[in-house]
Amino acid sequence: MKVGVLGSGIVGETLANGLLKHGYEVMRGSRDPGKLAEWKTNGPPAASTGTFIETARFGEVVILAVKGAAADRALGQCQVELDGKVVIDATNPIAGEPPEDGVLRFFTGPNESLMERLQSLAPRARFVKAFSCVGSAFMVDPDFGGTKPTMFICGNDSAARERVAELLKEFGWEVADMGTATAARAIEPLCMLWCIPGLSGGSWNHAFKLLEK
Repeated sequence: MKVGVLGSGIVGETLANGLLKHGYEVMRGSRDPGKLAEWKTNGPPAASTGTFIETARFGEVVILAVKGAAADRALGQCQVELDGKVVIDATNPIAGEPPEDGVLRFFTGPNESLMERLQSLAPRARFVKAFSCVGSAFMVDPDFGGTKPTMFICGNDSAARERVAELLKEFGWEVADMGTATAARAIEPLCMLWCIPGLSGGSWNHAFKLLEK
């Protein structure tokens, strides 16, 4: 399957490399594809680069992996190309202000989410929230001594959630489906919680696990 990854940062690179490792054909997109020239040169034949429009057009599934503050602008460049496609939203609404006592600041309130905003901007895209509650080092094939961590997902399209769940399981995750896009209001703040040990004490080697009885 072909997957487009929108974003030239570490999250986009990590997910793109993980997809290539698992046998997918991957195009990474950037406003300036030249930024990705080295990645393309050092990558396998299945790796390619392009603009946001080209990448959105290329992918059967598309991953949005830009900074949260730039997500609406990135989406605005390619929203038509995303019509009908599964879009994995890996963004978080992190504000520009510094953390307070290790707690990140968001530019959204408690009764809204960035993914809901993005879904409104591209209503025909099939958004699924994923990869937002853990650091990039553990997004692909997380190793916690045989225990699978939990990835929380949500989105309005149940078939899209099922497709993303399949990908996450390939990547070594246990999946907790939280339902519609409204649940992103709860999932996105998990980024805040995940970052507290790192920002307060330098510990970044953890992930969430949902236990059920």
